Amino acid sequence: MSNSPKSIPRPLVRTNQWFIVISVLITWITGIYWLLLLPLIAGLLGVFFNYNPVIQFAKIFLKKHPSQYIPEDANQQRFNQTIASILLLLGLISFALQWTVLAYIFTILVALAAFIAILGFCIGCFIHYQWTQYKYRNSQRV
Repeated sequence: MSNSPKSIPRPLVRTNQWFIVISVLITWITGIYWLLLLPLIAGLLGVFFNYNPVIQFAKIFLKKHPSQYIPEDANQQRFNQTIASILLLLGLISFALQWTVLAYIFTILVALAAFIAILGFCIGCFIHYQWTQYKYRNSQRV
C-alpha cells in the first residue's frame, strides 16, 4: 500500500462523512438496513485497496487542484474509516439479526462521529492520538 496518498483534500473527506451520515439517516427513516452496505463497502474498499468510490466520485467536482485544499492525513483517515466500517458492519449485522437496540447504538455512534467530524472535531483522531500515547508509554516501561 505504498502507493497510497499522504493526504486527502478536506472536501473529499467531508463528502465521505456526509455519505455515512445520510446513509444512516435514510436507513433509520426507511428501515432498509441494507443501505448500510453502501458506506460499508466504500469504506472497506478504501481501507483495504486505497480506493473509496465515494471519494473518487467526489474528485470530479473539485474546482481546484487537490493540493490547493486543506489536506487531511491519509493514514489518520484510514484509521477513522476502519472504525466507521466496523461500526457500520456491526450495525448491519445487528439489524439483520433484529437486535434493534444494538443496531441503533452502532449506527448512532458512527453517524454521530461522522457528523461531529463535519463540525470540526475528529473523534477518531482523538482515539488514534490516545492509542499512540498509550503504546509509547508502554514501550518506555521496558
